[in-house]
Amino acid sequence: MNKVGELIESFLKNKTSAEMLDFLKGILTPHEFEKLVTRLQIVKLLKKGLPHQEIARRLKVGVATVTRGSRELRMGRFKKI
Repeated sequence: MNKVGELIESFLKNKTSAEMLDFLKGILTPHEFEKLVTRLQIVKLLKKGLPHQEIARRLKVGVATVTRGSRELRMGRFKKI
């Protein structure tokens, strides 16, 4: 199994929210964790149809960060969010 496969398997071993939170806080720095939380919020707001500028303002991120999330949505990602 390659390194990416190992990472995915490690994620999948976490069966509860508490286990996943513990895993994420262990593997990510506090800054990385907050960035991940923000990226999820970007996707959710994009799916609600908010304009990029509004999302950037609300979440205090750059428009380019929002645009990246939008591009990933157009590629068909985040179907389960």
